[in-house]
Amino acid sequence: MNPTGGAVGRRVDGKPNPDEYLLERILSRANLSEAWKRVKANRGAPGVDAMPIDDFMAYAWEHWPGIRSSIFADSYKPLPVKRVEIPKATGGTRPLGIPAVLDRLIQQAIAQVLVPIFDPSFSEASFGFRKGLSPHDAVYQVRHYIREGYRVAVDCDLAKFFDTVEHDVLMARVGKKVRDKRVLKLIGSYLRAGVVIGGRLHETRKGVPQGGPLSPLLSNILLDELDKELEGRSHFFARYADDFVILVKSRRAGERVMASVSRFLEKKLKLKVNQEKSKVAHTNEITFLGFSFTGAKIRWSDKAFVRFKQRIKELTGRSWGVSMEYRMFKLAEYLRGWMGYFGTSELYRPIPELDHWLRRRVRMCYWKQWRYCRTKVRELTKLGTFLYTAISVGLSRKGPWRLSRTLATHSGMTNQWLAEQGLLSIKDLWVNIHYPATAR
Repeated sequence: MNPTGGAVGRRVDGKPNPDEYLLERILSRANLSEAWKRVKANRGAPGVDAMPIDDFMAYAWEHWPGIRSSIFADSYKPLPVKRVEIPKATGGTRPLGIPAVLDRLIQQAIAQVLVPIFDPSFSEASFGFRKGLSPHDAVYQVRHYIREGYRVAVDCDLAKFFDTVEHDVLMARVGKKVRDKRVLKLIGSYLRAGVVIGGRLHETRKGVPQGGPLSPLLSNILLDELDKELEGRSHFFARYADDFVILVKSRRAGERVMASVSRFLEKKLKLKVNQEKSKVAHTNEITFLGFSFTGAKIRWSDKAFVRFKQRIKELTGRSWGVSMEYRMFKLAEYLRGWMGYFGTSELYRPIPELDHWLRRRVRMCYWKQWRYCRTKVRELTKLGTFLYTAISVGLSRKGPWRLSRTLATHSGMTNQWLAEQGLLSIKDLWVNIHYPATAR
């Protein structure tokens, strides 16, 4: 018997079987302590119980012994996941599930024990949610194959992958390496916990809710079978979660691969391929993880770029009634995040023009904020603009966007002055990514 009263399998030599002792490892003090550190660091919004993360420890001190006992007794019932829609960097939204803090902690504890069991056998072409790997690594992998002459892409789109995963199919794959039936039941309870959308509870007979610490591992476990199938056929590919692309040398080969892979996904893994979004095309015509390819060079996709400009316009909108200090803070926050991801683009040509456009937008904001002619003249002369030039522009009846490109506004609100106010340079961010050793 184990310390909690549950039976533990034993080997022939009479010692406990570690394969059937996973739940004890998951709920060990050391593992839970590490899981809590990660959950706390990730912060996150409250789940359906509305409990903020800062209040959780007080709750845990009082209730954890009972919760732990219920998990060992197979009677623990996870709370449903709260469903919200979050914007994607490339535009549109995607559903995100927010588990309660307690369930995030337990899921994280499960993941920490299971990842070392499953991850070593995952494919080298699988880059999603794995330590030391990133979406950029997957994009670099595709670029490598393009350079090797594989210029035709099989871009296969899985329709609502996280919402359509068959639980039985997934758990059969998990059960191949997890022998502790108590852990399998616990994972199954999370899959069936339900989801709250707009205040209404919906059953989850299919799917793996995005947002929980366990869902990335479960998606990789299921799609690892796809990876092994592609490797067995000697295909060149890269996969990040449910996004993957296969590289071949001819369109004819691509059509054959698309047909056979679609059959495998639908018959073996019970997943649905979105025929409208899936295609076989030249690598110049596809996007992968928000990036496109021009020859063998990486660039951000047109869709991502359009969304970027839309967001900058929102942050530099003339009618946004916030202080310039706050505006600069939000701009810097967005620019660092966007360039931290899309700055991997190897296309430098649009960068200087983007910088120029951004500075003009910010000059327009200052011009609009100054509002009165006297204020405009006073601020410009204070910044070094000649009085006559400042007066001629200050009295102009043209709009802020037109006047943001005049000699008066440029000689006053110089590039250096804007930088001192906190405006980041897109060019400097790009250089820091591509030439960190020489960046100033």
